[in-house]
Amino acid sequence: MTDILPPCPECSSAFTYQVDALLMCPECGHEWAATGGDAAEAAAVRDSVGNVLVDGDTVTVIKDLKLKGSSSVIKVGTKVRGIRLVEGDHDIDCKVPGIGQIGLKSQFVKKVVE
Repeated sequence: MTDILPPCPECSSAFTYQVDALLMCPECGHEWAATGGDAAEAAAVRDSVGNVLVDGDTVTVIKDLKLKGSSSVIKVGTKVRGIRLVEGDHDIDCKVPGIGQIGLKSQFVKKVVE
């Protein structure tokens, strides 16, 4: 008997497949964690590879991020300490060295395991 996999949360494609603990979409390339569906677990903020983020974590930026309204760029590999999780589109509130206070999306960071 086969399990029915959920559609892709990005493009709603029904052609998802599972690789180890991740679900993948062949149409848009989106990857996400295959969870049991617990409401608290679904509400958890996760980084780009599926690690659960909590207040006070240290993260690194995984790609160059241009700042709107400025010529500044947050470079890949920038380490950000002491994040704070907030509600909304930009779910991380933090202070980036050399830039200042800013909101980041969790999909563009990776948790640093210390």
